[in-house]
Parts: sequence; structure tokens; C-alpha cells
Amino acid sequence: MSAPALIGDTWFGTGGRRLSLDDLRGRIVLLDFWTLCCVNCHHVLAELRPIEAKYSDVLTVVGVHSPKFEHEKNPDSVHSAIERHGIDHPVLNDPNLSTWAAYGVRAWPTLVLINPLGEVVAQYSGEGHAHAIDATIAELVKLHEADGTLTRGGDVFVAPPPPRSIYRQPGKATLIDQATLLVSDSANHRLVIADPANPNAIVRTIGAGSRGLRDGSAAEAQFNEPYGVVRLPDEIAAQVGYDLVVADSVNHALRGVVLATGAVITVAGTGEQWMQGDASDGDARATRLSTPWDVAWHEGRVVVAMAGEHRIWSFDPVASTVVVFAGTTNEGLVDGSREQAWFAQPSGVVSDGQVLWVVDSETSAIRRIEGDSVSSPIGHGLFDFGHVDGAVRLDAAVHRGADAPDARRCQ
Repeated sequence: MSAPALIGDTWFGTGGRRLSLDDLRGRIVLLDFWTLCCVNCHHVLAELRPIEAKYSDVLTVVGVHSPKFEHEKNPDSVHSAIERHGIDHPVLNDPNLSTWAAYGVRAWPTLVLINPLGEVVAQYSGEGHAHAIDATIAELVKLHEADGTLTRGGDVFVAPPPPRSIYRQPGKATLIDQATLLVSDSANHRLVIADPANPNAIVRTIGAGSRGLRDGSAAEAQFNEPYGVVRLPDEIAAQVGYDLVVADSVNHALRGVVLATGAVITVAGTGEQWMQGDASDGDARATRLSTPWDVAWHEGRVVVAMAGEHRIWSFDPVASTVVVFAGTTNEGLVDGSREQAWFAQPSGVVSDGQVLWVVDSETSAIRRIEGDSVSSPIGHGLFDFGHVDGAVRLDAAVHRGADAPDARRCQ
């Protein structure tokens, strides 16, 4: 099958050039159909980075941004997401889902592999296909180099000029005390301590400012898109030896930070993504996590919005253990007991001391957890969204997409 044309309104990462598949003839092309609100799409971005590096002289990855929410259709929103996640390949914004339809795509994310002759040779739905894609590309390189149809050389990606702002896509700001504002400078992969009266006055930074998972001093440590931060109660901090817990999203880890020195240690997670069948409780540093997005102190523990697998976990810093707090891994909006409730990419948590409030992004919902009960003061389901007064609805353009109540799903 010849690959259909690439149709959309805006190209990014091409220096203003509109690309066609004819421009890429002779190279292997991998189309990544994604949307900026889909956490599974975020996982695939991380899976593809080693493949892009390995085959940089023969492979062009093209992101095809295929949105759900109105907010996601805006080219400015797409540009912001590209910067936030450090996407170093061309991206086409397809607000009308034209290219999506031409390729018969029905789920986020979907990956389509095109050979140097412009023919579709493989399609993969969902995440976790990096090994298969790597193996297929290796075979394509052998085949097309042997018959002279493979062209080696530099890619077409043109990096945009670096932003001049101090912060890049800050994920969360937390007032540590009256004199200390801590900002998760997410796209710069660091934490910033600033003056609350003037956030542009940086007091100091924590983290080397490069993507990675490394413990150590404030200058040596590495984060990977850190977001939520919570300060531990003083008595707990004194016992465990660190003051802050940071949701280090792409590292699938929780990091502990000593405020006085800026030293960073990994306190939960192995750096590998939790997958079905993995343990969901036990030794915190030996248990895999999946895209922890936010953290809060609630009922004597750190609760974690585990966006990557649709549950709320808890972390006991004194015992150094983790356990599921609520949810089943089923994706949707189902109220009831904590054990039976369904969530969908929870991305924010805050406690008032008795009630834990959850921003449940994919269902455009606000969830309430009190005792063993989960309810939904705002929100109706996966496909009910849009700004509506009265019977309140939200347009929760935070994590993923689907455009109508049909088969299109995040996988």
C-alpha cells in the first residue's frame, strides 16, 4: 500500500517548510499519531528516543498531532507540548483528523512504518512496541541498502531557537514557606527555588538541567520532566532525612530532596515503567511506577496521582513502601469504593485534611475521595467534555484524546 499524503495546517521542526512523503523518499519514515493530552503518547515519545538516536542517518520520525479537545487543535497548544516534551522531530498538526482518517487510525498512540519506497509496511497500536519497531527497521535497512533504495544522511528536522524565558513549561509552583517558592521547571528538568515576591529572582536551582535519572548533589542530580511537589511534615522529614517528594514523571519515580543542600535521592520507583502483571505494593525502591504526575500529603502518607495506569497510589516515606490507594487500572469514571472505582489519567491531587480531591483529566472530572468512598462532583465520562455552565462540564485538555464516542481510545 502506498502511504497516503500528509495533510494538516501547521508543520513544526522543519524551519517553516511543508514536508511531503516525496521529500522523504529514500529514508525510512515512522509516523507517530499522538495527541498532547494522552499519557500513553507521552510514553511512546520516551520509547522512540533510543530508536531515533540509533537510526538517525536513515530514519525520519514524523509526529502527526491528532487532537480531541478544541484546545488541542490550536497550533500554539501543539507548539507548547512539543517544547514541554522535548520532541526533536518534525510534527504535523492535523486538527481535522484528515491524515488520521487516511491511514485508518483508531487509537492513540498509533505508529505507522513506511519504507524508503513510500509504502506502508507495518502499523502498531498502543505503546510497548519499541523492540518490534527496532527489529523491523533493522531488516528494512538491510533490504533497501542491498538494492540501493536507501539514502543515508542527515534528517530534515530543524531545531527551533531556544526560548529566552527563565522557565520552560513549569509544571507546578509550591510555596514551601513565606520566603521560599519552589517551581518544577519541567522542560528544563530541574527544580527552581525563587523569591515568592519575584519569581524571576532565582535563589538557586536543584538539578543539572538535563534529562536523566541520577541522584546526587543539587548540581549533579538529574530529573526527567518533574511535576508535582509536596513538602513532608517536619517530624516525618526529620525521620527520613529529606524534606520534599517530587513526582518525576518520565522517570517513573518519586525523588526526595533535602532543602538545605539540594541533594536528591530516589525514594520510590526503579526508573522503569509499571506494566500489567507488575507488583503494585511493597518496597518502594523495588516497585515500578507509571508516570506519577502529582503528589499530596493525606492521612499520614504521600498520595500519588499515577496518571500512567489510572490509579491513585500511596507512599509511606518512613516504612519506604508503596501501595494502591484507589482504582483498578480500568480506564473510565466509575464511583463507589476506593477498591472498585475507575479513574482515567489522574493528574492532580490535593487534600483538605479529610477529603482528597483528584483532577481526573481524561474524564474531564473532579473526583472526591473521603474515607472509602469515591464520588464525582464534576464529570460524566470519557466522552463528555466541553465548557458547560449549570450542569457543569470541563474541557480537561490535560492528557489524552478521542474525538467521539466510538472505538477511538488511548492504549
